[in-house]
Amino acid sequence: MMKNTIAERIYDFLKEFPPFSMLLPEQLLSICKSVDVHYIEKDNFRFKTNEPVKDQFYVVKDGAIGIFRDDTNALIDKCDEGDIFGLRALMRQGSYTLSAIALEESIVYSISSSMLKEYIATNSEASTFLMRSFVSNSWNREQETSTNIEKLKIQEFSEELTANYSKNPIQCQADTSIKVAANTMTEKHVGSIIITNNKKPIGIITDKDLRTKIATGFVSIDEDVTKIMSFPVITFPEQITVTEAQIAMLKHRITHLCITKNGTSDSELIGILSEHDIVAIRENNASVLVKEVKRAKTAEQLYEIRQRAQKLLKRYIEQEIPISLVSKIISAINDSITIKIIDLAVATMPSSPPTTFGWLAIGSQGRQEQLLLTDQDNALVFNDVSEEEYDAVQRYFLELANKITKDLNTVGFEFCPANMMASNPKWCLSVSQWQQQFKRWITKPDQDNLMLCTIFFDFELVYGSKELVGLMSQGIFKSIDSYEIFLNYLGVNALKNPPPLSFFRQFLVENDGEHKDQFDIKARAMMPLVDAARLLILSKSIEAHNNTITRYTKLAELEPQNKDLYFACIEAFKDVLRFRTEQGLTNNDSGRFIDLKSLSKGNRLELKNSFKAIKEVQELINIRFKLSQLM
Repeated sequence: MMKNTIAERIYDFLKEFPPFSMLLPEQLLSICKSVDVHYIEKDNFRFKTNEPVKDQFYVVKDGAIGIFRDDTNALIDKCDEGDIFGLRALMRQGSYTLSAIALEESIVYSISSSMLKEYIATNSEASTFLMRSFVSNSWNREQETSTNIEKLKIQEFSEELTANYSKNPIQCQADTSIKVAANTMTEKHVGSIIITNNKKPIGIITDKDLRTKIATGFVSIDEDVTKIMSFPVITFPEQITVTEAQIAMLKHRITHLCITKNGTSDSELIGILSEHDIVAIRENNASVLVKEVKRAKTAEQLYEIRQRAQKLLKRYIEQEIPISLVSKIISAINDSITIKIIDLAVATMPSSPPTTFGWLAIGSQGRQEQLLLTDQDNALVFNDVSEEEYDAVQRYFLELANKITKDLNTVGFEFCPANMMASNPKWCLSVSQWQQQFKRWITKPDQDNLMLCTIFFDFELVYGSKELVGLMSQGIFKSIDSYEIFLNYLGVNALKNPPPLSFFRQFLVENDGEHKDQFDIKARAMMPLVDAARLLILSKSIEAHNNTITRYTKLAELEPQNKDLYFACIEAFKDVLRFRTEQGLTNNDSGRFIDLKSLSKGNRLELKNSFKAIKEVQELINIRFKLSQLM
């Protein structure tokens, strides 16, 4: 039986975290007996860039350690309780390429490499977890509580992306002198040069080779590069993922991978992937951005993060990541930014909120389909209060909402031209007022009220009380049940935009105005699919399904006889959403209006193929809701 010692207390802590939880008790206890405990004051270093790697790695016991790039002072990662850091450097050896700084008073445990080799590396389960998990930056247990992170394991996805490698790597022949190769590296501002024979890689020289083999005088600079090159090179195909690259570098203790046409050394060299490239990818991935959002103090800092998210979006689109997953990731980042802005705004108010409230994203934001930086659409609901208190409570939340919408504008989400924002008294109401408003829209479905329904019925709680949002949803379905013909009117509204092609299969374009002769992909292609999904899911009285793809997926489950149509709608929506996003990124706008002259024949055909589903789902709606009698 273990005695109540420091080792026992360390044991009780580490046993809760993998890979230590995967070890036998006696193995873990042996490690704990050799652990050193370090107290680090805030802003102090555990290790610095370019320092020789210490013969140990670290586990955070209390506090938080930030991992920084010195050249940009960028925070790459934040290590909290149970997180491991310094392991990659230990396995690679050499010098630290990043710095570890205490973000607050911290206690860390250090574990020597001998313990790693003796107990962890020899345990197959622990070593496999160690290799795969730490490269994906997912040490810690599921401690995040924000709903946006619960919906998506961002870290795991980020590391499955194809790694961006440097094209046209600098090369030289085997008979090139080391001096010439070094001068070439200096002129081209690169840290490596590949030695090739008939365009096939046979070796590599890095800055480290020049330091350790030439600067030390072991080899003359006039010798051929073959004297100091590392060989054979490690090669991969161009579709290598971030995880595969990191594991390969760790396994072979190298900092560069050669990318060839077929992934072997017997094919043409097409690129080079360095450890620096991997760090750059990790610096700008979704998990890092979300962590930085949590630590931001101002809207201006959040603006910089959102701009990086836009670059991330572009990379995802270029790598052809599934658009449904991309929309979830960008929505998660947008939600985390909004949550932070609300927290900052509440902190500046003269008093705490007088009652519970919820902040709602509406429209495309509420459907988690807003990928590009467009205007904001939001609303606020607060708990019912007495009639005497109502005006004062609403004034409080209007003041709060005004702060929030201003900061969202600073971040890049422009003010809504139609003022559909929580800072508008119309959209900042108690739950009972919202229920009454929904009932009024449903029982008097004129064109204006139907338009409001299409926007406000797609709401998603971003911050605050789930209970209030549940009551809002109940109010909608209760009113629909009492006035069923509303769905018929909503159906007529869903058919206001016919299929996007004319009788002659030509694109229907704008006839006049600023966008004359341009194709409105939002109104002509996206909204018919969105409106149809909303109507059909409302007719089933299904709550908590606001996303268009999720709605069609649920409908396919409920109506197996129509599943082929609903799956076709899903694919069509993915196609037009991706196409609009690509157009927006290319033209630096909302991507809504497309100049058909700029489209290739292939693009036109791809879009046209997506439109068949629109026609078929509109025909289903027309028949199901007997709309010919109302039109």
